[in-house]
Amino acid sequence: MLIEKIINNNIVSSFDDLGHEVVVMGRGLGFNSKPGQQIDNLKIEKIFRMDSQVESEQLQAVLSDIPLEIIQVCNEIIAYAKTALSNKLSKNIYITLTDHINFAIQRYKQDIHFTNALLWEIKKFYHQEFMTGLKAIELIKEKLGITLTQDEAASIALHFVNAELRTEMPNTINITKLIQNILKIVTYHFQVVINEDTLNYERFLTHLKFFSQRVISNHNNHGEDQVFHDMIKNQYPDAYECALKIKEYVEKEHEIILPDEELIYLTVHIKRILMN
Repeated sequence: MLIEKIINNNIVSSFDDLGHEVVVMGRGLGFNSKPGQQIDNLKIEKIFRMDSQVESEQLQAVLSDIPLEIIQVCNEIIAYAKTALSNKLSKNIYITLTDHINFAIQRYKQDIHFTNALLWEIKKFYHQEFMTGLKAIELIKEKLGITLTQDEAASIALHFVNAELRTEMPNTINITKLIQNILKIVTYHFQVVINEDTLNYERFLTHLKFFSQRVISNHNNHGEDQVFHDMIKNQYPDAYECALKIKEYVEKEHEIILPDEELIYLTVHIKRILMN
């Protein structure tokens, strides 16, 4: 590969064999180099292949002012997350997470303390992502000697949720609040404490993540299986009544109409968690 543009001493841009722009990282790649020169393959540590020209330019802008050691630990964190999390991550995570961690480290050095108001909810609703966030701050301490808090681990976890759901941070925060309110409706409707240590609860949470994403983005599933709808309604009347309350709340708060298919899947999941 040939150097197309020098971003800084350690980052350059180039084009791969298919003619797609890539961002190439390696210590000293850009130092005393010029566009058109061959990239030293032995120095290459990471090649970023983004999904669009816009994302490639955004990544270059983010990486241009960040120390190499921070970029390296962010890459290690993302590599770990790809194996630890079950859902595929958007490539945009290289932009958002690297930028966030760099800013968190700047706050740490300035002795500015951050409190995450959604720490409890993130721990509860996004357990895998939160555990990955804890691993991230462990790696940051190991590699950079900087000790970040659980509040930062929770913020890092939300970036993983963004990358899984392919949405943006404000939407993810709204999704989290919606999940919390739906669980409150279920708890109050049945006057029970939900057993959170069950597979059915995990399945319900997973469903709620994507259900809430559809609500926030106003993209809902549509189905016309009236026979199936009537069967579920008659077979699980209590769960169906609770699902109706969720439907009414969502439609009032978010000014959308939920189709019957969403109502039925909510009913089935509610019935499953009640079995535990």
